[in-house]
Amino acid sequence: MKIACYSPGIKRKEMDAVLTVMVDEKIGPGEQARSLLALAKEKIGFEYAMSLRSPAVALYIALKALDLQSGANGACGTSGACGTSVAVSALSPSYYAAVLEALGLVPLYCDTAPGSVCISAETVRAAIESSANPANCRCVIVSETLGMMPDMPALVEMGLPVIEDASLAYGSTLAEKAAGSFGVLTILGLEERDMLTAGGGALLFAMDKRAASVLRGISTIPPELALSDMNAAMAIVQLREAAKNALRRKEIAEAYTRAALQSRHKLFAAPENFEYNNYAFPLLLETGVKDVQAYAKRKEIEVELAFAGITGGANGDGANSLPESASLSMRTALFPIYPRLSGKDIERVAKLIQSLP
Repeated sequence: MKIACYSPGIKRKEMDAVLTVMVDEKIGPGEQARSLLALAKEKIGFEYAMSLRSPAVALYIALKALDLQSGANGACGTSGACGTSVAVSALSPSYYAAVLEALGLVPLYCDTAPGSVCISAETVRAAIESSANPANCRCVIVSETLGMMPDMPALVEMGLPVIEDASLAYGSTLAEKAAGSFGVLTILGLEERDMLTAGGGALLFAMDKRAASVLRGISTIPPELALSDMNAAMAIVQLREAAKNALRRKEIAEAYTRAALQSRHKLFAAPENFEYNNYAFPLLLETGVKDVQAYAKRKEIEVELAFAGITGGANGDGANSLPESASLSMRTALFPIYPRLSGKDIERVAKLIQSLP
């Protein structure tokens, strides 16, 4: 039986929660969304939050809340030659660029740090200094790629406002501080492939009172942009089950790690004082990804290229100036890791990792 690379982990509890909302015929934004915010506040400890229809809506509102000076209708290109620029990872989700363009802002792509899938203060600084107008960079969006975290204190200390995207990093910690607690504003996506899934949606929150007052000052969100109760009901279950699922992911990752250490391919080194949520199990391949995928296919196991969906930055026109990201985009493979994998499935994937060509 084929083992898929990804599974959203929807179980009977999520199905029952959504069915209850449907039976009550109250599927739009309402009581479930308010209950989700209350539970999330208990788990995360934010000062204020909004439940929204998508991460793109959350990013749009976050950027508007920061009141960044827009450029000339987004017509300045990717170099930041004119208009306000926003520093983003070359491996960031493709919707970032669409939201920035809609606001007349310019994405300033930053390379990842050597040996990491995340940006660093050094790579952001290098991108800013090499841009046509360094003073135009007014914000950094930190995507915690594959659930991993960069040196967040160093990025915050740069002095630019930081929007933290913890959509894949819920449960990860850096120096015992949770992902999502470093940025002036934080996005926690609830899309299909986020760490917590509601089938769609996002939370946008602020950890301190000053940033919370900015979000509170935003006018009422139209219901079409707010999280529906069907999505919220699923997210509530996912949030309650997160700790149990994290333990299962950790067990699977330990088995895979033992196998990977006997292969020719490389694991990503964990930063000091970093605790990973095991969102993914990535390997940096020493051979061609197509060979690995073909080998895995013969074993009926799906292996994905980690950054196949990236349309800008590492896979765009500026890839030559982003060597670390460009290399990662072609060599990083993901292997199945999700709580519903059986013991036999885990054993099969571990054997595959150990015997990779």
